[in-house]
Amino acid sequence: MSYDIEIGRSKRARRTYSLDEIALVPSRRTRDPQDVSTDWQIDAYRFSIPFLGAPMDSVTSPETAIALGRAGGLGVLDLEGLWTRYEDPQAVLDEIADLGGEDAPAATRRMQELYEAPVQPELITARLAQVREAGVIVAGSLTPQRTAEHYRTVLAAGVDVFVIRGTTVSAEHVSRNQEPLDLKKFIYDLDVPVIVGGAAGYTPALHLMRTGAAGVLVGFGGGASLRTQTTLGIHAAMATAISDVAAARRDYLDESGGRYVHVIADGGVGVSGDIVKALAMGADAVMLGTALARADEAPGQGWHWGAEAHHGHLPRGLRTRVGTVGPLEEVLFGPSRHVDGTSNLVGALRRSMATTGYLDLKEFQRAEVVVRT
Repeated sequence: MSYDIEIGRSKRARRTYSLDEIALVPSRRTRDPQDVSTDWQIDAYRFSIPFLGAPMDSVTSPETAIALGRAGGLGVLDLEGLWTRYEDPQAVLDEIADLGGEDAPAATRRMQELYEAPVQPELITARLAQVREAGVIVAGSLTPQRTAEHYRTVLAAGVDVFVIRGTTVSAEHVSRNQEPLDLKKFIYDLDVPVIVGGAAGYTPALHLMRTGAAGVLVGFGGGASLRTQTTLGIHAAMATAISDVAAARRDYLDESGGRYVHVIADGGVGVSGDIVKALAMGADAVMLGTALARADEAPGQGWHWGAEAHHGHLPRGLRTRVGTVGPLEEVLFGPSRHVDGTSNLVGALRRSMATTGYLDLKEFQRAEVVVRT
């Protein structure tokens, strides 16, 4: 790793790149978009589109998880969200949608109050059962802090894919105040594939892969509703982060004798061009927040927020107005009425793959990219 930029006499840094700063290059061969495959498989589960619905209350409800599953993707339910705190969360969602402006302290305080309601294990069971009864693959997410408390309930409910998601997740968390979650022991004790993250660099991602994770989420504070850089001074440029974690995947494949860990971009992929570039940089799939929060069916009703927006002690996210662009079907498959990359996400991916000459996602990871000046 080269730290070739001198910030001052005592500090050097390396140049990193966001997805906005790169672009794909057409190759000598083009394809028909209808011949392109966007299939993605993790463990025994196959999907026709490489999209995961983010475990955020503004994005994924049981109903939208079912709809995304039927469309060929994977909806991940936040098992510490409103659906597991309230028997009927609709009134709470309506209230959040009616709160004041994006950056209003009063709105943040009210959201903190609403999320103080305890997580009810029986609602975890009920929500996952609702998704399972619809006949789609079931996925749920917990934070590292709450995993030990609730994972038995989640497994008993019959989850297919288990997600441990935080702003940043490490394989080596050191604490003097509590016993940390032993990811390696935890994952190896489970019978379901586990996706963990976020990770924003080669070394933390490699250590997460060594825990036995089936997938690693890449990202840190890159979403539209997050203000982690403003609050904590921490940020990771997504193009570089994805490439670094893809390198960890390659090296771990050799180290483990052939075990492939999926790289999932999580953050900063709000429009179709970002999705395309994230996959070309080496991601196997993308976790979508903002992009799906714009669907008519999204529970946020045109607003988007994550757990960081209602953190009890240090909120570092906003309830952001993203608007709506049309039904989920249109957001995913079109036909599009927009020229800003907010609808027909799958069509844009297919056309980009075809224009650069690649037939499947693994091939597409070899696409040539350039830095935009």
